[in-house]
Amino acid sequence: MSQNGHGGIVIATARLPGGVAFDWHEHPVHQLAWADTGVLTVATARGTWVLPPSRALWIPAGVPHALGSSGRAVTRSPYFRPRTCPVEWTSPTVIRVSDLLGHLIVHLASAELTEAARRNAEAVVVDLLEPLDATTITVPQPADDRARRVAEALRRDPSDARGLEAWGREVGASSRTLARIFLTQTGMTFGRWRAQLRLEAALPLLAADTPVTAAAHRVGYTSASAFVAAFRRAVGVPPGRYFG
Repeated sequence: MSQNGHGGIVIATARLPGGVAFDWHEHPVHQLAWADTGVLTVATARGTWVLPPSRALWIPAGVPHALGSSGRAVTRSPYFRPRTCPVEWTSPTVIRVSDLLGHLIVHLASAELTEAARRNAEAVVVDLLEPLDATTITVPQPADDRARRVAEALRRDPSDARGLEAWGREVGASSRTLARIFLTQTGMTFGRWRAQLRLEAALPLLAADTPVTAAAHRVGYTSASAFVAAFRRAVGVPPGRYFG
């Protein structure tokens, strides 16, 4: 990772090969997680956000998060010192990244800027931070080891259609026990939890412009219409409009 900037904003550039790049951590400064190219995924305790270049996530100082990508990506994340930053959002906030904001972030990554040019660009960046109403899809992780093994296997392959009886034989628990664990530890029935997981797994595909039908089949839906209906129920808009 490389960093540029000596004023109020520091730009950190990183090239991600795909997968989890930065496991759970936190910063004493605010971060705007943004991918110049590729699709970025950021997880916090409040949910997981999938971010194509048209979106970024404001992560307040001190908020634990993990960051990665489903494929190759280049991130250019601005960091803001809380003492001098006028932005006061206290929870993760999705930001719309206009062409101008994206160009300015790349501009600030240059080591050749004069102090005056840097100050001017930083002021415009702050003015362009515009929150975007975007519902995230929450998929809680069960703590019980048996249910966690099921959850991790389904995260690797969300299209796996096995039911709780088959999973129980694999992890050494009855279907009734697994059903109870998922309900008490995630707040969802196993079927509801798996549906949420499939929708979450579809987000990086949709962000990368994968056709809706192809995304639906890859995460385990046998029909695009069922996927569209489930997606609309979860976030309020059809999948084709979520990143629009």
